[in-house]
Amino acid sequence: MTLLAGLLSLIAATAPAKAAPVALAPTPIACPANLEPTTRCLSGRDARGAWYVTALPANWNHRLIVHAHGGPRLGAPEAKDPLEDLERFAVMVRAGYAWTASTYRRGGYGVRMAAEDADATRQLFWAQHGRPERTILHGQSWGGNVAAKAAELYAFDTDDTPNYDGVLLTNGVLTGGTGAYGFRADLRVVYQYYCRNHPAAGEPTYPLWQGLPRDSALTRAQLRERVEACTGLNLPAAQRSAQQAGRLRDILGVIPIREDQLIAHLAWATFTFQDMVQLRLGGHNPFANTATVYRGSADDVALNAGVERFAAEPQAVARLAYDADLSGLIALPTLSLHGLHDPTVPFAAEAAYARTVAAAGRSRLLVQAATDEDNHSKLAEAEYLTVLEALSGWIDTGRRPDPAGFQKACQAQPKGGEACRFVSASPQVR
Repeated sequence: MTLLAGLLSLIAATAPAKAAPVALAPTPIACPANLEPTTRCLSGRDARGAWYVTALPANWNHRLIVHAHGGPRLGAPEAKDPLEDLERFAVMVRAGYAWTASTYRRGGYGVRMAAEDADATRQLFWAQHGRPERTILHGQSWGGNVAAKAAELYAFDTDDTPNYDGVLLTNGVLTGGTGAYGFRADLRVVYQYYCRNHPAAGEPTYPLWQGLPRDSALTRAQLRERVEACTGLNLPAAQRSAQQAGRLRDILGVIPIREDQLIAHLAWATFTFQDMVQLRLGGHNPFANTATVYRGSADDVALNAGVERFAAEPQAVARLAYDADLSGLIALPTLSLHGLHDPTVPFAAEAAYARTVAAAGRSRLLVQAATDEDNHSKLAEAEYLTVLEALSGWIDTGRRPDPAGFQKACQAQPKGGEACRFVSASPQVR
């Protein structure tokens, strides 16, 4: 044994072992105020360290929704985190469905990790409350990627019995990991070309695909300050300087996002990239813009000549694809709902998923619906009930629902009417 090998062995032997998470049995907690007073809410922690919350309505219809939350959230998970999701989707519980959701065992990127933890929550519910008549897997936003991956991995048990009966995806990141973040990498380099303050003069430089250096202490509030200083985003348009207005116009002209979403998307291209690249991909780069031609600015020639360029590393792309890309090999009735004008996850993600599923020969198991809405985190509650009932009917009868009838069915829901905004637009597979 070499001296170095012996030293490393000694360090490993004497280093304190990381304590294993302690599983905590579910205990009663206060439910969100928008649930019926008779609803029981419970909080617990699984053996991997993931917290979970379960809601059981008094009028339980013996159907369960296993929810996969979006993000990814970068901080350490806390017991209260699922309550935000429960409050957002409380309409499902009020309609009689039981509901359970995991925080996942850690913060940060990791679709396979999150999918495993979501399925572990299903197993815990079944062990604690018995197997329901139906179990539906639901994913929202990045949780749509998680739920779609979980459906590919855990649709059936080892004895071929189904773990889930159907899948509901709302405003989901259905392009997978390698298709979801490229436009934010483009935003990062275009922003830096015009603003030159992320990193700022005098700060250490680094490849922008890293998001941030691993040891950076930059906060989201500080990032906001930089964006506002460069673009005047915090000011009424009339009070922005000509330079600020011009920079903002050029950035949004090249990267087609809404003005009020600039900071959010840049934060993903900063903090989520830092987590993804530095902690999950070993510092390797999954992004490429060497062949990208940027258009829409006041001077595209100068922009394309001056913007930072980088090539993706094959091992990073492969690792990200393994973790988060989707095969389209769905085995369960799957219904997706997406706002046409979603400012966070473009509706084009639905067409990408439709192509993936079609290439796998499973289009008969996918129904996609659209609404004329511009919200991401929450659509109209009557719409959720409509697609949930359509999916349940599909599961029960085997008859594939037709989205053309969703608007009429939605308007018949309590508080439906003008809140319902289903449209006939559907993803096109090209």
